[in-house]
Amino acid sequence: MNILDMASTAGHVLPEKYKTMSVEDMGKAVQNIKQRMGNRLYIPGHHYQREEVIRFSDVTGDSLQLAQLSAQNREADYIVFCGVHFMAETADILTEEGQTVILPDMRAGCSMADMANIAQTERAWTKLQELFGDTILPLTYVNSTAAIKAFVGKNGGATVTSSNAQEMVSWALEQKERILFLPDQHLGRNTAFDIGIPLNEMAVYDPHKEELIYEGELEDMKVLLWKGHCSVHENFTTANVEALRKEQPAMNIIVHPECRREVVALSDYAGSTSYIIDMIEKAEAGTAWAIGTEMNLVKRLIAKNPDKNIISLNPNMCPCLTMNRIDLPHLLWALESIEQGTIINPIKVERSIADNAILALNRMLERV
Repeated sequence: MNILDMASTAGHVLPEKYKTMSVEDMGKAVQNIKQRMGNRLYIPGHHYQREEVIRFSDVTGDSLQLAQLSAQNREADYIVFCGVHFMAETADILTEEGQTVILPDMRAGCSMADMANIAQTERAWTKLQELFGDTILPLTYVNSTAAIKAFVGKNGGATVTSSNAQEMVSWALEQKERILFLPDQHLGRNTAFDIGIPLNEMAVYDPHKEELIYEGELEDMKVLLWKGHCSVHENFTTANVEALRKEQPAMNIIVHPECRREVVALSDYAGSTSYIIDMIEKAEAGTAWAIGTEMNLVKRLIAKNPDKNIISLNPNMCPCLTMNRIDLPHLLWALESIEQGTIINPIKVERSIADNAILALNRMLERV
């Protein structure tokens, strides 16, 4: 489901009263509801969320981690997921039937996940099977829709995270001669390169032109990358790195592997969100860091590490627009709707899709 579909199917517009309430009054109302509901309510918050939302979260983490923690919390009747749509889907897939997962604003989607829909993927799979036969195993980044996870699960593949991508790509290439990596080409390319696969053995599948783009011999292609990307991380450029090296040569540069290959190659460190947070927190006082990831997280790291000099690698970077949809008014609206018995924006994945998606998730969890 893309962002426009989410907005049209939600059927709800934020009531006017939430637009006129003060931040203080909204904060008090959220806190009061949390106290009244106690363990029946669980609010996971993704690292990229606004500070006004994170401060009310029961736990902070990355997408899969939050879904797993939600699944472990059997006491909660309601899981108000402060993240984006695919994350809430994963939480619904992993939680119990009697638990309700809610996304405070259905417009909170992910442009990367939307770059691979199921119809495109099934057409691509047919074309790629015609080219390569039964030599391909599909992998999908967890930043993908439930339907894509289900497709991968049904076809023998698995999900990956930015933390375990190397292990999962290595595993997949032990099963089949080739992989199809969905939906982020940059994470796929960076991961494959890091485990020793040369760039000339990687091809890019363009779902709009429905063609495979490559150099060299077709039979040499081992990694088939979906032409998708993160709109935030793709905005970090080699020009950003080169300017920083010239102006502040002593500064460490650390980026997320969703950045372009050439940016990762020029950086000092690259790793998942958890890796970045851990590196900054353990760094010595007085060290300097330029971070190539989402701006809400960068600001939070700056605030939590006043003994270090931290900046964004791109000085003009803004927060993830869709992640930023979850704000304090929408959070309060979601919580009040629970108490009023008129739940807004519940996330429910069809059982047939959920069952196949679980196959893909479990194949990963069994190996990492």
